[in-house]
Amino acid sequence: MSGFIAEASRSQTTLFPESLDDYIDADNPVRIVDVFVNELDLQSLGFGRTDHAQTGRPGYHPSTLLKLYIYGYLNRIQSSRRLERESRRNLELIWLIGMTCPRHLIQPASSNVVSC
Repeated sequence: MSGFIAEASRSQTTLFPESLDDYIDADNPVRIVDVFVNELDLQSLGFGRTDHAQTGRPGYHPSTLLKLYIYGYLNRIQSSRRLERESRRNLELIWLIGMTCPRHLIQPASSNVVSC
């Protein structure tokens, strides 16, 4: 995914646990969301710009944002500002989106409510 904002490696060692992967149990439902989205062919499903742009600031990969929105839907988080807050403090979500912490302004619509 070069050309996009880089996700942190889930197996990279940190100060407290061995890796970010150690925070999430093997049977945690976020692992299902991760595998499900990674197996999707986003280009054939109509997601635009699955390849990175050659100019400008790197964008978030569509699969990262899809994981964020699916997580919000499953946990009844509809506000984009709340999704942003959760992406900075919720370990499940931090693991799921690879510590990217998207801002609340990154959304497909111009409103502040995520429509799922």
